Amino acid sequence: MRLTPGSVIACKALLFDMDGTLIDSRIAVERIWKAWCDEHGVDWHYVLPRLHGVRLADSVRSFAPAGVDIAVETARLYQLELEQTDGIVPIPGAHELLASLPADKWTIVTSADRELAHARLQSAGIAPPPLMVCGDDVREGKPDPEGYMEGARRFGVAPADTLVFEDAAAGIDAGLGAGARVIAIAGDHPEELRDGVEWVTDLRTLRFAGIRDGLVELAVVESSADQ
Repeated sequence: MRLTPGSVIACKALLFDMDGTLIDSRIAVERIWKAWCDEHGVDWHYVLPRLHGVRLADSVRSFAPAGVDIAVETARLYQLELEQTDGIVPIPGAHELLASLPADKWTIVTSADRELAHARLQSAGIAPPPLMVCGDDVREGKPDPEGYMEGARRFGVAPADTLVFEDAAAGIDAGLGAGARVIAIAGDHPEELRDGVEWVTDLRTLRFAGIRDGLVELAVVESSADQ
């Protein structure tokens, strides 16, 4: 369900996924993983729709063929993702929205570990927020809700009082599983979202509208991408 321009959404804390929500790392990540699939004889067309939104180690365990050393391949792919950040850019509207928000009202919940998250955010020109939850901060990665529950805990609020921004199915499931309200960043593929999931095209659709009764308010506006 697309959010209607003119509406206002409110919460006590905003929890943003990183890849696909604040930054676009698809070119870098998919280049690395396509080469890995070709090397190991893994069906890239099977991997691609299941790749984003989950921790690197979890992806390797899911896709590696029998006989592959999971630890070795995870370490190798991690180093490649850490080094190859060319092409990582901010999602449209990300800089403007984050700059307008009170710094103590938002953070990032990402499947990337802290070192990789910092490298990607730096490439996109986004400063890491102090309460960021990374993949190495939790026992279970997305679609498990632990990361978003931890994000809410760091703000001292209930998950139901947070607003989660996500793009991938695993992250959407994690936010919903935590009990948060989830807004999907649909980009050019809203038809891929499950029925009932609220969505906007990108972050240009949202404007900080102020603080009212302790709640952060965001106004939904018409995006230039929708015109």
